[in-house]
Amino acid sequence: MIGSVLIANRGEIAVRIVRACREMGIRSVMVYSQADKDSLAVRMADDAVCIGPAPASESYLHVDNLIAAAVLKRCDAIHPGVGFLSESPSFAKAVGDAGLVFIGPPASTIGMLGDKVQAKRSAIAAGVPVIPGTDGPIKDAKQAKKEAKHMGYPVIVKAASGGGGKGMRIVRSEDELEGAIKIASAEALKAFSDGTVYMEKYLENPRHVEVQILADAFGNVVHLGERDCSVQFKHQKLVEESPSPAVSDDIRSKMGHDTVSLFKSLQYVGAGTIEFLLYEGQHYFMEVNARVQVEHPVTE
Repeated sequence: MIGSVLIANRGEIAVRIVRACREMGIRSVMVYSQADKDSLAVRMADDAVCIGPAPASESYLHVDNLIAAAVLKRCDAIHPGVGFLSESPSFAKAVGDAGLVFIGPPASTIGMLGDKVQAKRSAIAAGVPVIPGTDGPIKDAKQAKKEAKHMGYPVIVKAASGGGGKGMRIVRSEDELEGAIKIASAEALKAFSDGTVYMEKYLENPRHVEVQILADAFGNVVHLGERDCSVQFKHQKLVEESPSPAVSDDIRSKMGHDTVSLFKSLQYVGAGTIEFLLYEGQHYFMEVNARVQVEHPVTE
């Protein structure tokens, strides 16, 4: 039974977690950097502890400080919130190794879903429709040209790790492909310390729709409907709305079924979101965010 939670984050998501703890009768303990000592979440929480100076690398990303704070304050669990260490397999493992509950999926699941190639393979195994593409990372330009010719241009080269539009290049002809692979790989290596890239058929002007889920430790999974996040700038979402005006009842039912099937097959625990591209009446798996999302208030 969880009686006390350390909130390893700040800002809006921290306030939401404090409120949830209060509603559930759970003691909340906020961590804060020296710059955030007077923040709303700190003032609202039952207890608070400083974990370091203003730079995130010395506070919110400092694993030892976070776990020490949780032990010092006699917490049972740590909630990572969004960003920072929320999708760090090593942090999730360290929390468990310290005898604490990590509020989120297991470290192994976070690690697997962080690799978009492995995540796509999991979707295929669960029977979820995927965008045609390479069956794994791109090994060399020769292989990529053969695959692209089979798929038909345009194609898109994508980083296997990370997100935010980094390590992505749209390719519209064969003479652009080799250069695009090199640029995307170099960008991914710089941003995520992993230059692995893969390739998919590029869908022109699809709708971008995501479905949020909640899963418990007993195999139960529920989806909370979809959010349409098609309005973007440089792959960054600007507007989200729910329900999506582009999703019919039939597609909504199929997306919900596929979402629940995938997360059950993963033995997922916690909040999470699956992202789909909707193109010509068909939904295609894109990726999974193994955490609660910043866009969660739209779902609420």
